[in-house]
Amino acid sequence: MRLWPLAACAPALLVALGLSQLGCGGSKKAESKSAAESVQPGFFTVPQDQLAHLKITQVAKTSWGVAIHTTGTVDWDQDHTTQAITQVNGPITRILVDVGTPVKKDEPLLYVSSPDVANAIAAYRKARNREQFNKRIVDRMKEMLDHGVVAVKDYESSVADYNDATTDVQNSLQPLRIFGITAQEIDQAEKQGTSIGTELAVRSPISGVVVQKLISPGMLIEAGQTVCFQISDVSTVWVQGHIFDGDLPSVRNGDGVEETNLSLNRSFHGTISYIGSFVDPNTRTTPVRIVTGNPGGMLKKDMFVDAVVHTSKRNNILVVPVAAVLRDDKNEPIVYVQAEPGKFAQRSVTIGPQQDGMVEIASGVREGENVVADGSLFLQFANAIQ
Repeated sequence: MRLWPLAACAPALLVALGLSQLGCGGSKKAESKSAAESVQPGFFTVPQDQLAHLKITQVAKTSWGVAIHTTGTVDWDQDHTTQAITQVNGPITRILVDVGTPVKKDEPLLYVSSPDVANAIAAYRKARNREQFNKRIVDRMKEMLDHGVVAVKDYESSVADYNDATTDVQNSLQPLRIFGITAQEIDQAEKQGTSIGTELAVRSPISGVVVQKLISPGMLIEAGQTVCFQISDVSTVWVQGHIFDGDLPSVRNGDGVEETNLSLNRSFHGTISYIGSFVDPNTRTTPVRIVTGNPGGMLKKDMFVDAVVHTSKRNNILVVPVAAVLRDDKNEPIVYVQAEPGKFAQRSVTIGPQQDGMVEIASGVREGENVVADGSLFLQFANAIQ
């Protein structure tokens, strides 16, 4: 039972006391006034001088966006999270980043000393030398063919050998491209009389933040097998939410979601991007994925949030102020309807969700009917003693 401040209750209490005097016959004047007023069955009357203490409002229709409350757990955005894996075998020589380090795409994360790099460079150089050798043969054979010294088939054979050598050069360049070494770098090193180092950089595949570090200095890693780091773009995160069966029909992909955490003095906004096709047997809820903006990286993995899903609007909903709805002795919701000025009747209603100080009335009243908003609690008291 709600407790009301005495000052706020005083006017309505006077109403109740006045009605109680009418009902109990406390004075001759009250009895004569009560007798003079014929009250229809099911109705009771409020004296005219007390009506000013009641606030009457009309039952009206409105449109509501349905708000569904749930909770969720923060996870990395798996569409913008990836692993950094080395392309070569060998020991780690240098580690350049740690957990929490922001990185750009193609930025070096660590270096590996690998014989794979030396073998790839040697294969490229051999293929290129053979190409150059075969090119000289083709040039000589062409000159001799022009002078009638060699047969055409011999010239064509030399051209075929040159084409094969060119193909070998292109094939030998593929491992170098994977390792991030260009032919220009090899050519430049040869012109300067230096060798290409066998230390290879493992680079970041995306821009983001290092969220996991899975290696240590000197560790021997395997090509395509050892995961060195996990990188995530934390400007967005996934919030894994849970929707109960009763709310599921109202939820759609693209619905906006507002999320809060008590320890963070702000709210976050997301969008539902996936609704699960199964029910969790432990919680009896359906999982939903909420792609959420994460300014400043404030939301962290495994953090809990409260979420409000704003679904599509419902139109033509009958509403009354929350204060207009009371409970009878069976704990069923009721309102007091003004049948005509000064005359009121108690009416059972079926209520729905609340929003912005209003409550939905599913049945029991019609649009345009007048109900008591402020003072209905004391009408209930007066009605009980009449």
